[in-house]
Amino acid sequence: MSTRFVCFGELLLRLGAPGRELLLQSPHLDVHVGGAEANVAVALAHFGHVVALVSSVPENALGKAALGEMRRHGVDTTGITRKPGRMGLYFIETGAAQRPSDVLYDRADSAFARVLPESYDWPYLLAGAQVLHVSGVTPAVGANAASAAIAAVKAARAAGLDVVFDGNFRSKLWQAWDGDASAILHEIFACADLVFADHRDIAIALNRDFSAVRHDDIAQVATDAAFAAFPQLKRIAATQRRQHSVDHHELSATLFTRDGVIETPGYSMTPIVDRVGGGDAFAAGMLHGLYSGMSDADSLNFGLAAACLKHSVPGDFLRLETTDVAAFLGEQRFDIRR
Repeated sequence: MSTRFVCFGELLLRLGAPGRELLLQSPHLDVHVGGAEANVAVALAHFGHVVALVSSVPENALGKAALGEMRRHGVDTTGITRKPGRMGLYFIETGAAQRPSDVLYDRADSAFARVLPESYDWPYLLAGAQVLHVSGVTPAVGANAASAAIAAVKAARAAGLDVVFDGNFRSKLWQAWDGDASAILHEIFACADLVFADHRDIAIALNRDFSAVRHDDIAQVATDAAFAAFPQLKRIAATQRRQHSVDHHELSATLFTRDGVIETPGYSMTPIVDRVGGGDAFAAGMLHGLYSGMSDADSLNFGLAAACLKHSVPGDFLRLETTDVAAFLGEQRFDIRR
């Protein structure tokens, strides 16, 4: 049975230098629609769930195109308003060899950032849903979005929905408006049932320093602290990435519960087509598993497989189905399907 999810966050346009070029090395940019919550929404829709995105886009051709792209992937856009303002953008140049990828944000005063938090009718927007998903990118956008994110998770909690939060810390966005990330993220963590976060996200939410803890113990110490601070929290999941070069990574995942720890083996990924959205694919895959009746271990493996597959797909979105993920997990994943 499908689950109804509501995702709340900014819908963006991604403008990327073609191939492995530097930005404007040649006068061309590749355009994709994206955004953390939109990425999760699209993947969940492809996995067969009913998904609505709550957001705002400008009243212009860019906003119209972004809305159309979400509809094309089966996402309910009735919660996306069209407002005065501009489209949120980000620019990316994809790294190569030992040169890392670099992201440049251009989101200030976007239509989404300008929406007043009281404009959202959360009882209406959450009606009929079982799960609300928000990421740390949303409150990082600005004061209005931060207040709206807090109001959303509190309304969902009060309405009996499960609240899922992906840490997704973006220091450049927080610094742009000098937001109090620790206080804001603490309020959101306090409403979440499932958090996608590592020790660094937890350190910010708890305003604690875990740097003195042994590397092998830091994840467990941080998650123990989070479980102690947030009694409603049931699960904390994260991926671990080992990077040999821009084009060769190893990815594994860990799920912490109040009963213990589940770890996956690692997958080697080389070459990498596009790593943007990999964490969102992991979140969507795990959510699909958990809300489709899979065990915690199977859900974690499904999420990791979805994340690995995203590295093979250009753009922000994972445009694959559950059968593709199942094939990845099977023994014949590299065979040509005829």
